[in-house]
Amino acid sequence: MAKFDLDTIRHSTAHLMAQAVSRVFPDEKIQFGVGPVISNGFYYDIDINIRLTNEDLANIESQMHDIIKEDLEVKRVEMSKAEALEFWKKREDILKIELIEGFDDETISSYQQGEFIDLCRGPHVERTGQIPTHFKLLSIAGAYWKGDSSNKMLQRIYAACFSDRKELKKYLNFLEEAKKRDHRKLGKELELFHFEQVAPGSPFFMPKGAFIYNQLVEFIRRVYDKYGYSEVITPQILDTELWHTSGHYENYQENMFFTMVEDREYAVKPMNCPCHMLMFKHYHYSYRDLPLRFADFGRLHRNEASGSLAGLTRVRTFCQDDAHVFLPIDKIEEEILNLMDMFFTCYDHFGFKDVKINLSTRPEKRVGNDETWDLAENALKNALDKSGKTYHIKEGDGAFYGPKIDVEIADAIQRYYQLGTIQLDFQLPERFNLKFTNSEGAEERPVVIHRALLGSLERFFGIYLEHVGGAYPFWLAPTQAVIVPVNNDSHLEHCIKIKSQFDNAGLRVTIDERNESMGYKTRQIQKSKIPFMLVIGDKEIESNTVNMRAYGEKKSNSIDLLSCLENFINLDKEKLPKKFR
Repeated sequence: MAKFDLDTIRHSTAHLMAQAVSRVFPDEKIQFGVGPVISNGFYYDIDINIRLTNEDLANIESQMHDIIKEDLEVKRVEMSKAEALEFWKKREDILKIELIEGFDDETISSYQQGEFIDLCRGPHVERTGQIPTHFKLLSIAGAYWKGDSSNKMLQRIYAACFSDRKELKKYLNFLEEAKKRDHRKLGKELELFHFEQVAPGSPFFMPKGAFIYNQLVEFIRRVYDKYGYSEVITPQILDTELWHTSGHYENYQENMFFTMVEDREYAVKPMNCPCHMLMFKHYHYSYRDLPLRFADFGRLHRNEASGSLAGLTRVRTFCQDDAHVFLPIDKIEEEILNLMDMFFTCYDHFGFKDVKINLSTRPEKRVGNDETWDLAENALKNALDKSGKTYHIKEGDGAFYGPKIDVEIADAIQRYYQLGTIQLDFQLPERFNLKFTNSEGAEERPVVIHRALLGSLERFFGIYLEHVGGAYPFWLAPTQAVIVPVNNDSHLEHCIKIKSQFDNAGLRVTIDERNESMGYKTRQIQKSKIPFMLVIGDKEIESNTVNMRAYGEKKSNSIDLLSCLENFINLDKEKLPKKFR
């Protein structure tokens, strides 16, 4: 059998699936949109009047295997643009006509196998019998034609496809693990947060979720104290004149919420930076005051498209661990080194060991002169070199107002997410006419660093929830341990005394007084992913011990009560990174 590269196999399998869809629904008028190769497989957009189901996917997949057995010849068909338009007009295929009209090519290629034909540049296999059977239809989703919400909604079938059965199995196992860790599923099961139709993209955090959220804020505050940040509080709604000054009104207004107050237009802030520019401008600072680091946990609102909302990872209301650093241009390198130390200290604390750094340089369209860009880019490069961290350069991927550093982390199942960002900005200090007095007594324009470590707290909440699979570390768990009396009548009073000792130590411990079997309680506590379960019976009362079982462990251990208390106190100290304890 001829050897084909993976992209060719995926292209061919996509056409195989489309042909199978046509055969499973012979009486339906079907139009196929685009069916590109993507990471781990492909998808196909389909315009069909019936709503596809998971049962349909099984039938389509079965039909795909039948077509492979038929070993149909796969032929490349070329037409002129005019011929292609005429061909698809006869078929009344509006999607194909629209695609062809947008092509610059004079020759339009399609691939045909049996009764099925579709536009494609190729390449493809020579016969359907050459397509490996290492594929799996995964899911159905809605997708606007050409990604435009003003266009018709199509149905998109996602599929995994590999040239090797082991790789397919590995990927399907990965998907199964990801499904178990889905933060939306865990958030509901663990009673952390949920969403309501009255507020799309706006999470409702329940007491346990609110506790974790607030602990993340407190963690960042403890870190800020070590790195010289000052927290500020800024207004929620501001006159649109501010957003004209910052440039957001002209360039970002479709993502903003507006309101009228006494015949004046105001905007709900989508970011904190213009407020911080005003705060810097309000007072007169000298070089001795810099770097000046303003941190802000203000609530932000952005009008994200409803189709893009996805649990906590894409919301309309959120808070960032946001900060802006005002400094002279010759202090950039020193500040970046400080930031890299801060970032890696925190990521390591949360258990993110695999971290990537990207340095994005000047884009073609930018503000400022080349001399300033040279200084800024060199400062970032030098700081990264001195930090000893490996980094990748993304040429031309910087913001129009300055170069930036983005930090990506890999979670427990090796999915990468961008978290931290460090952006140099020359534009806002110019727009707001910011100045400080330098060492020579002259006025000088500061540089601003936009900086977020965890990014959106909502998004980090979701990512970290999936990273730990709901099993939070001891310091962050809403309930750190559950005390379980073997018999309420005989042991509850002693459990209450023990709880008092834990309470006095500032620990979060509850008692399970339910009139249920020990087996039932154990299963429920494990399901709740509480770090420790402490069982108290006659033996434990006599010896002043507890029978301790850690989450995820099958065995329990008898441990002296005071030793257990000391162990918990030490674990709770992990709320601060190791280097600062």
